[in-house]
Amino acid sequence: MSLVSGLAEVTDADFAAEVKDSDLPVLVQFTADWCGPCRQLGPVLKDIAFEEGDRLKIVQLDVDRNPETTVAYGVLSTPTLMVFRDGEPVRSMVGARPKRRLLEELADVLR
Repeated sequence: MSLVSGLAEVTDADFAAEVKDSDLPVLVQFTADWCGPCRQLGPVLKDIAFEEGDRLKIVQLDVDRNPETTVAYGVLSTPTLMVFRDGEPVRSMVGARPKRRLLEELADVLR
């Protein structure tokens, strides 16, 4: 398994409890072991998780091992980043991006 260490992994089985029922906004990285851009994004997400852990929860979900959640949210490519607030997706971003740009895109979520 090549998911980023330091980031929690969620599955179809615990997605509702870990993401939809979270008190904090949750950034879900829909990822796959074979996805190069996903691996590039890993350290960026790990940094943000460390810096913003009190305001934002970051988890990853392997699309190959968790098809139910992947299909339910219409994820067609990896990496897809989806932000959930109060159990609902409020933002979706596709593709890797540098940390500064990602933080800019998350600014309103982190208020």
